[in-house]
Amino acid sequence: MRKSSIIALSCLLVMPVNMLAAQELMSDAQDLFEPIPAEPPALEGNALTPEKVELGKMLYFEPRLSESHTISCNTCHQIGMGGVDMLETSRGHRWQAGGRNAPTVLNSVFNTAQFWDGRAADLAEQAGGPMVNPVEMASTTTHVVEQLKGIPGYDAYFKSAFPDDPDPINLPNAEKAIAVFETTLITPNAPFDKFLKGDETALTDMQKEGLQAFMDNGCATCHNGVNVGGNMYQPFGVVENPGAEFLPPDDKGRFQVTASVDDEYVFKVPTLRNIALTPPYFHTGKSWDLHQAVAVMGSSQLGITLSDDEVAKITAFLDSLTGDQPQIVYPTLPPSVATTPRPMP
Repeated sequence: MRKSSIIALSCLLVMPVNMLAAQELMSDAQDLFEPIPAEPPALEGNALTPEKVELGKMLYFEPRLSESHTISCNTCHQIGMGGVDMLETSRGHRWQAGGRNAPTVLNSVFNTAQFWDGRAADLAEQAGGPMVNPVEMASTTTHVVEQLKGIPGYDAYFKSAFPDDPDPINLPNAEKAIAVFETTLITPNAPFDKFLKGDETALTDMQKEGLQAFMDNGCATCHNGVNVGGNMYQPFGVVENPGAEFLPPDDKGRFQVTASVDDEYVFKVPTLRNIALTPPYFHTGKSWDLHQAVAVMGSSQLGITLSDDEVAKITAFLDSLTGDQPQIVYPTLPPSVATTPRPMP
C-alpha cells in the first residue's frame, strides 16, 4: 500500500474519534453550564421598559447621588473595564478604602444574590446600599431623594419611567431603575457560549483541554450554570487555608450577615464570566495574575497541586468566557440649578 494511502486511511480512522471526543466534551459541558442569553431576563415585579432603562442608565452614571458629587455606580463598576475598577478595593468618600474588591456588574443579574456575602437579595437592593454607605457614596436615604428632587430635569424622567406613581421620585424607584439598567449589562456570544450552542470550532484545542481539566478537577462543582459561578456560597479554604493575604482573619464573610458559625469565611462563589478582564482577583483583590488565582483555587478549594500545564490550559479556557461587551452611550445628565443641594467635602 502506498504511503499516501496509509496516511489517508489513518485520517479517516482518527477524525471520527476526535469528533466523538469533542461531542462528548460538549455534552458534558451542556450538562453543567448554560450560555448567556441574547436578551436580558425579566425581573419579578420590575418590568423592563425603555423609559426605565434610560432613567436607570442616567442614575448609574449620576455622581450627585454621592455626598461629594464625585462618585457614581460606574466609578467602582466601570462598564468599559469589564464592570470593575481594577483596584484591590475601591476608593469611596474622602478616599476611604472599601473592605472588599468590587465584583463585576456585568451579568450580575444571573447571580443568586449580590455582594460577596450575599447581603443584598437582588440588584435593586444592591443599588441602594452604596449610596448610603459612609465609606462609599456617603449619602443618606433622605438626602438621595432631596438631591434628585433638587435637579428639576429628573422629574419628567421619573414620571415617564413610573407613570402610575403619583410621587415617583423616591429611593425604591431609583433602585428599581438602576436594577433594570444593570439587567441589560449582559455579555452573550463568548466563544464558550457558541461552543455550548453546538459550534465545536468555537474553542481552540487548548481551551477544550482546559475545559476538560476544569471539569475533571472539580472546578465546575462550584463554578457552573449560566454565570459559571455566582449561584452558591462556599468557604474560602475548603481544604487548605490560602493564607492571610488572600483570606484575612478579620473578614469572616457571610458570617457578618447570618451570624452563623457555619458561615465563617464563607463567600458567594464569583462568576467567572469575563474573568480575563477583571483583575485583581478574590474578595481581597490580592491576586493580579489569573494563573496564580487558578493555582490558589486548586490548592485551597480542591486540595490539589495543578501542574503549570494544567493551569495554562484552564486559564486558556477562562479566556473563552469573555463575551460581547455592552456598548453604552454615556448619558447627558440634567443640570443642577441654584437650589440644587450642593456637594459636601
